[in-house]
Amino acid sequence: MLRVYNTLTRKKDNFETLEPGVVKMYVCGVTVYSDAHVGHAMSALVFDIIRRYLEYRGFEVRHIMNYTDVDDKIIARANQLKQDPIKLAQHYIEDYSRNLQDLNILPATRNPRATQTMNEIQAMVKGLIDKGYAYPASNGDVYFRVTKDKDYGKLSGRKLEDMQAGARIEVGEAKENPMDFALWKASKPGEPAWDSPWGKGRPGWHIECSAMNLAELGEQIDIHGGGNDLIFPHHENEIAQSESFTGKPFARYWIHNGMLQLGGEKMSKSLGNIVSIQEFLSKRDADVMRMLVLNGSYRAPLMFNEGTLDAAEKSLSRLNSVLRPAPASAKGLPGEAASGFAAQAETTRKSFIDAMDDDFNTPLAMAALFELIKGINTARDQGATTEQLKPSQEALRELTGVLGLRLADKAGSGDADKFVDLLVEVRSEVRKQKLWQLSDLIRDKLNSLGVTIEDTKEGTTWRW
Repeated sequence: MLRVYNTLTRKKDNFETLEPGVVKMYVCGVTVYSDAHVGHAMSALVFDIIRRYLEYRGFEVRHIMNYTDVDDKIIARANQLKQDPIKLAQHYIEDYSRNLQDLNILPATRNPRATQTMNEIQAMVKGLIDKGYAYPASNGDVYFRVTKDKDYGKLSGRKLEDMQAGARIEVGEAKENPMDFALWKASKPGEPAWDSPWGKGRPGWHIECSAMNLAELGEQIDIHGGGNDLIFPHHENEIAQSESFTGKPFARYWIHNGMLQLGGEKMSKSLGNIVSIQEFLSKRDADVMRMLVLNGSYRAPLMFNEGTLDAAEKSLSRLNSVLRPAPASAKGLPGEAASGFAAQAETTRKSFIDAMDDDFNTPLAMAALFELIKGINTARDQGATTEQLKPSQEALRELTGVLGLRLADKAGSGDADKFVDLLVEVRSEVRKQKLWQLSDLIRDKLNSLGVTIEDTKEGTTWRW
């Protein structure tokens, strides 16, 4: 039984969908005002892995990822660059779409945009006003009345009275309560604006996602996802306005990924410590980023530095290397050893599923895959033929594919293997001459390329 950690209940819940065999999943996308960074990549990869696993388990996943394409940050950046904000947003949407493709992230079922959902946004605002949950203010804004929602704060665990104590009304606002939030903002000179019953203006950030969710997936969904920095106020406000509008529970499972850490700090544009996705991809293979995510719990902070990236790259090399065929001289495993090795592939599948069924525990799932790699390498060293290796190698391909990794035969039986054979032979001669420093240098250089050298009484063996 698949169990997922639910931010709303603060525990792992059994996963049961509203509609049998179908998962309605909405994941908050990016606000497109500059280059997307590797923190965005982390979140996108987490939900890509979750989606892929759900599909592997037989679900049809209707995956919606929005674009916030009208926002204070977009307008400010467009004014700085003296560009049209809508055109600027379109430019960054196209860039991010290419980033996702390069990262091997499956395309969402739909990518709605705030500017294309204006009728639905206004209808939702009007409905909330009609029900008494929102009010037009004297300055042309429309605010949500938080005191009207008795459950406000249930996602974040915050109490309204505590939040009110430290809140204040900013200059220019016309709120009844400091905690009320904007559903509709009156236009300012030079800003994009749409006609509405409350005058020209544009939507607040929170109402955009609620309206897009409602338009794409209906009144109730199975999974709502995003980074844990969105729990409050964004997701809290989404719950308040969506449930007040429909009168129904909004999302069954709230899944939040941890933040990417750089030098002990969250990576964000506001802190100025970002690494763009494009910059990362110019230096590392896309699957290194995916492997970095897989090596940690999706809910925990993820350290991003040269050390963790090198470790991820090395893990990726180990995965790739194990697909090479057996040497032509292989004689085959004897009966009992062959049977035991053949059974390992199915054992690995079960361990993999058990791990992923426990709140998408990718580190434990990867541990099962590396046990299979160890078994394949041992079998190869003991003389397994290519045919004997093939079922386990295919199992590895299958399960890494579930995680979105793109394995390739790193060496096959071609030139790379022959080159390593030559270097190992040279190293053996060097060792006979007791040139230990040169011997160690060859070993270390090969190791940095993902080649493991083992010196035994019988001689030297190697493996990718």
